[in-house]
Amino acid sequence: MVEKGDVFEATLRFSDRVQLSGMKSSILQALLASPALPKLLEEGRKVLDREQKLREKFYADITAEHKWEFIQGEIIMHSPVLNRHLLATKHLFSIMSAHVRVNKLGVVHAKKAMTSFPRNDYEPDIAFFGLTKERLIGPDTLRFPIPDLIVEVLSPSTQARDRGIKFQDYALHGVAEYWIIDSVAESVEIYRLAGEVYPPAERQTEGMLCSDAIAGFEIPVRALFDEAENSRVLREIWVGAWGDSVETLATFEE
Repeated sequence: MVEKGDVFEATLRFSDRVQLSGMKSSILQALLASPALPKLLEEGRKVLDREQKLREKFYADITAEHKWEFIQGEIIMHSPVLNRHLLATKHLFSIMSAHVRVNKLGVVHAKKAMTSFPRNDYEPDIAFFGLTKERLIGPDTLRFPIPDLIVEVLSPSTQARDRGIKFQDYALHGVAEYWIIDSVAESVEIYRLAGEVYPPAERQTEGMLCSDAIAGFEIPVRALFDEAENSRVLREIWVGAWGDSVETLATFEE
């Protein structure tokens, strides 16, 4: 019988010889040509069956009180994060959500929105759903569709996954943009989908951040890390939409 580790080892032997853009077809062709294909498929089915049972239990056990993720058969319960992580998330969410609301482009959620991928379930720090995906979301939605844009703020306990399995999974399943924020270095990387991969992206510590996934959305990097700059940009969005009125200021304060 082929052990689970042998399946991964067989896969890894080919990954050194291909780029990510051709990885799926290259691995498939190699497996189809292998005399071990029946055993590999049998073991793969067993692995996925075990994961599916665990996933069903995960769905039955999840609650709104915790941030849980299901990643390749493992249930991940996240620990509390540092204040700088919370602030970077809050600052970007406030501006992104305001822009999307004002321009009626879809919906933005922060934390707690569990997005279901074919094999895994993630709760990104921020997720944007365009109009097409928004129509799939109702008041009682618990498992959200794959977002059009995802933001992850790095932390020591999540960095390997954010740059590893999530990076691959988001690209393979059509997340048009993936923003990675480092709240310690106060930097942002914006990865834009090309086929089924994210080409290398510049790490920005200054200047403007421009999105292709959210029409017309661009903000200064500093607006994510500086309260005064964040407030200035946010105010510009509300005032630009409705004018400098008492009602506008009340909405801004909320």
